Amino acid sequence: MELFGLPIQTIYLYTLIFSGILIILYIFFGDMAEGLGEAASFLNPVLLLAFITFTSAAGYILELLTSLNSLVNLLIGAAIALILDTLLNVFVLVPLSSAEESLVYTEESLRGRVGTVLIPIPKDGYGEVMIENISGRISKPAESYENTFIAEGKKVLIVDVDNGVIQVMEHEQI
Repeated sequence: MELFGLPIQTIYLYTLIFSGILIILYIFFGDMAEGLGEAASFLNPVLLLAFITFTSAAGYILELLTSLNSLVNLLIGAAIALILDTLLNVFVLVPLSSAEESLVYTEESLRGRVGTVLIPIPKDGYGEVMIENISGRISKPAESYENTFIAEGKKVLIVDVDNGVIQVMEHEQI
């Protein structure tokens, strides 16, 4: 079968090469395209490009190896691509996105944690507190919740967070 004056195998091959180039470009410049995902969240560019790549690869192989009708090959290729795309999403993309979020902290998650004063906190001023956790250390500006002086090296309890500044009080260890 021919389409646009070219054999269908050639079209599949050109589509495979073009989608492969687009995937490589997306790897390098994908951060600029992240805003597009906000407008239509169901159109993940990775899944869309992978679907086109899988469809063209399966269609090319089916055209070479079988004597089926080209439309049947396209439908079989699309079905294979849908299955592979679903597996890619479920077993690769979803776990990667949740792993990425597990390293992030929110201001609300800091409440109730214990930190160490790095820079002394004066009575009416700001100091700095270091909070240690499994993924590393976080250093945040701090002020005294009770408006008292807190010396360097003291353990403090984070009571509240206000505009990125944590409010702390001395932590009494039992």
